Amino acid sequence: MSRQRLIVTTAVALVAFLSGGWFMQQGARRDESVYQRARLFDDVLAHVAEYYVDSLDERQLYRMAVDGLLRELRDPYTVFLDQRDVRSLSELTTGNYGGLGLQIEVRDGAILVVAPLPETPAERAGIVTGDRIVDVDGQSTVRWNQDQAVRSLRGQVGSRVTIRIERPGVTDLITYELTRAQIHARSVRLAMLLANGTGYVELSTFSEQTARELAAAIDSLRGAGMRSLVLDLRWNPGGILDEGVAVADLFLDPGQEIVSTRGRAPGGTRRFADRAPQRYSDLPIVVLLNGASASASEIVAGALQDHDRALVVGTTSFGKGLVQSVFPLSNDASLKLTTSRWYTPSGRSIQRAPRSGEDRDPDEEVAASLPDSAVAAETYHSDRGRPLRGGGGIAPDVVVRPDSVLAAAARQLQQALGGRNVIRFTDALAAFALDVRARRGVAGPMFEVTPEMRAAFLALLAGRGVELDQETLGATRAFIDYQLGTQVARFAFGRAGEVRRLAGSDPVLSEAYRLAGRARHPSELFALVAPAATPTSAQRP
Repeated sequence: MSRQRLIVTTAVALVAFLSGGWFMQQGARRDESVYQRARLFDDVLAHVAEYYVDSLDERQLYRMAVDGLLRELRDPYTVFLDQRDVRSLSELTTGNYGGLGLQIEVRDGAILVVAPLPETPAERAGIVTGDRIVDVDGQSTVRWNQDQAVRSLRGQVGSRVTIRIERPGVTDLITYELTRAQIHARSVRLAMLLANGTGYVELSTFSEQTARELAAAIDSLRGAGMRSLVLDLRWNPGGILDEGVAVADLFLDPGQEIVSTRGRAPGGTRRFADRAPQRYSDLPIVVLLNGASASASEIVAGALQDHDRALVVGTTSFGKGLVQSVFPLSNDASLKLTTSRWYTPSGRSIQRAPRSGEDRDPDEEVAASLPDSAVAAETYHSDRGRPLRGGGGIAPDVVVRPDSVLAAAARQLQQALGGRNVIRFTDALAAFALDVRARRGVAGPMFEVTPEMRAAFLALLAGRGVELDQETLGATRAFIDYQLGTQVARFAFGRAGEVRRLAGSDPVLSEAYRLAGRARHPSELFALVAPAATPTSAQRP
């Protein structure tokens, strides 16, 4: 080999060696970067475990690290679920739990039975509205909160529990030994027929049987003569996406889009369209929303609004346009992770962006930090060309806010009462309503709140150490009367009695009732609110 060739060969080999070495070095640095970060984490963990001023179990430290990672995503819907959380989530999504079948509230320092659920151990045993649970398995319920009460009354199906109850008009405590059964919390909280053929259905959540339960309720009301429907989604936090799709499917035609999702995960990008023929094509529908209507509630409202199938009444919904998936992990834990955004048929994202200076819950503020700003800035249109906006929740077609006079009176009363006396006031309301029920003091839910009734309540309130001066009483009398009316109607005649009363006094429900009652066909609803059927055309105070 010539000297020149040797030099060239050596040079090429040297370049190859150096180049290869350089690429290997770069690759090693990239690998080391990940490795070094992992080692850094282990080093920090080891030092905290070994030297931190307080002794901490390493298992606890790993859990804190997981929580910190998820917290840095700034998404309150992405959370680690331990065994207890998984069980609670299962109860929410299925509607099933082991328990007695009681609706309860904490009042007067004890657990008040609002109502037993039909065909449950509580109802079969004879527990009634107004009973106070004073102890559970020998433990006093004094100063228990709602969570403590729920945890104690629920349990493994087939397990036994002993409760003692105080009943108005009965001297001695009543003891019940009950066996917990599987309870199904129905999504349809109430279905009833109001006057003029208007049906009212209150949907509390979207769990596994929601669409089936709603269809059964509507069929029953149709059989009783229902000609229009008010579907109340106020305070409904949502639930299973598929059930939201199934509910919208009841009211739309085959092929009409219900919702679409977009995400990076497998199956995260999908289009959901109506499959079954519409069951209620001639039924005018009014959907009620407020700021607590979220998730699947917004999917239903958005789909029906985009296709001009229902008139949306109330106030703007919460604005949760994100989808979560649950991934099982080791040790019976799971990860609930945001994997998609969802869009209404017109293409709207309703994920809410934060508003400057707005007084909001910190978790809501974080949730709102994930808006699709490009979509929110655009204007969309319904099938009939009505303008619709994206972002910030579902804006109603007819804005009806709660009574501003009553709201102002409520704030003034709360300020006058101050912290603890607010609880005493609400406890006194329940006690007064239960007394009226026990005495059968009113004949029906539409009774008049008389000055004598108000005076009796104020005397009861004074006996509990709370007195209102004449100025406060004069400014808040209308609100006090309103509360007396609704609470007595609720405890004396159940939720159905309360709704009948609210149909004439609650601005949102009464406006929905008026509109639904006047429409004989779905298309007539939009003609009732304005010539151009523009949103917010029927503002109420």
